[in-house]
Amino acid sequence: MTVVVHRAPVVLSPGAAPLADGAVAVSGERIVAVGPTDRVLGALEAVEVELNEWDGALTPGLVNAHTHLQYSDMAAVGLAEHDGFEAWMSAFMELYPVPRDWGASAAVGAALCLRSGTTAVAEIVTDAAAGSAVHDAGLHGIAFWEVLGWTERAWADSGERTVRAQLAELPTPPATGLSPHAIYSLDTAVIRDLARLARELGVRQHIHAAESAWEDAYVRTGTGDLAERWRANGRGEFALLRDGGAGTGVIRYLDDLGALTPTTHLAHGIYVDAEDRALLRARGVSVALCPRSNAVIGLDPAPVAAYLREGNAIAVGTDSLSSSPSLSPWHDVAALHGIARAQGYADDDLHARLFAAATSGGARALGLETDTGVLRAGARADLAVFPVSASAPRDALAELVEAGPDEASLTVVGGSIRWAGTPESERTSARV
Repeated sequence: MTVVVHRAPVVLSPGAAPLADGAVAVSGERIVAVGPTDRVLGALEAVEVELNEWDGALTPGLVNAHTHLQYSDMAAVGLAEHDGFEAWMSAFMELYPVPRDWGASAAVGAALCLRSGTTAVAEIVTDAAAGSAVHDAGLHGIAFWEVLGWTERAWADSGERTVRAQLAELPTPPATGLSPHAIYSLDTAVIRDLARLARELGVRQHIHAAESAWEDAYVRTGTGDLAERWRANGRGEFALLRDGGAGTGVIRYLDDLGALTPTTHLAHGIYVDAEDRALLRARGVSVALCPRSNAVIGLDPAPVAAYLREGNAIAVGTDSLSSSPSLSPWHDVAALHGIARAQGYADDDLHARLFAAATSGGARALGLETDTGVLRAGARADLAVFPVSASAPRDALAELVEAGPDEASLTVVGGSIRWAGTPESERTSARV
C-alpha cells in the first residue's frame, strides 16, 4: 500500500514539541509516523510514498464539541444581536416552525465543518430528517439524539420506548448518543431515567447546562421568565415548577440525578461557581465552551480563566448558525483567548491550552481521546492544514489561536481528503 506523506513548514500537535518542516505519514486510515520530514521519509525508504507538500500549519483536525448543524439555514438569527436568552429564544422560535428541509440544512452545516478543518463533531439532532448529515459527510464524532419536552407522566407511558426507537434510527457511523436538552425542558424523573438509559445502552450524554441566569432561577426556585414561559407552554406539571425548584444550582441538580459522569459532557457552563467547577472535575465532566454563541445571545462570558487555572477539562463548540456567525472553531478559540486575558489569565501557556481544547480536549469530551485530536503514530488520520503568515512554529500557534482562519487549506478525515482549498492542479505532489 502507498504511504501518503503530508509535509508542511509547521506541524503542531497538543502535548508534543512543535516542528519546523514536519511531516505526517498516513497508511489507510491511520497515522504511521510523525516527525521532521527527513526522518519520516528516511524511515519509509522501502515503501512507495506519495508526498504532498502544503503551505501552512498542519495540525490535528479540529473537534467541534457542540453544534446543531440542522439550523444552518437559520443564520439570520445568529447574525443578529439579542439582549438575553429570552429574546434570542423568541427570535429562534419565530423561524423554527417554518417548514424547511432539515436534511439539506444539516448537510450544508456538515460541509462547512469540513471546510473549517473540523474532522469530528458533537452534533445535536433534534429532527430526524437531519440525522444522517454527519454520517453522509464522513465526519467522526457523535450524533446525539436530543430529548426534550417530556413530563414524568408522558415519559412513564411511552418515553423510553420512543427514545430507544428514535436513537436506533440514526445511521452509524458515527457513534450515537443521548442529549437530554436541558434541566428546564425535561421533567426531573426523565433526566434521571435518561442517565440510566445511557448507561444501559453504553452511549454518551451531552447536555446544555448553566447557560443562562434564567436557567439558574428556574432550577433553584422554579421562578423567572424561563419558568413562566414553560408554564405557559403547558409544562407546569414539571416537578421543578410544581414544587418551587430544587434549591440548588444547575450542576448540583444534575449530579443529584446521576447525570454527571465521565461519559457526559456539558455545553456552555457559564453560570458556575468554584464548587460547581470542582464537582465537574470530580465527576470527570468536560465543558464545551461556546463564547461567540453566548455573545450573540447576550449572555455573560464563561469563567474561562477559572476553568484553566483550576484544571477543568474544556473543549470548544461553535453552537449552530442560529446563534453564531460561523462554524469555524478557530473563531471561538480567539474569543476564548480574549476572554481569558480579560479575566486575568496571564500564564504563557494560554495558546497551547486553547489549541488543546479545540483538538484533544474535544476528543476527550467525546470519548475519542485515544483515536483523534492528536498527531501520533497509531491515531486516526484526522488532520488539517491552515494558512498562516508566521514561519516559526511558536508564532504560527499564536496566530492560529488569536486569529485563526475561517477555512482550512486541507481537511483529511480517516486518511481521505474531504476538503482542499487548493485546486489539485496547483498542489505540490509527487511519488518518491
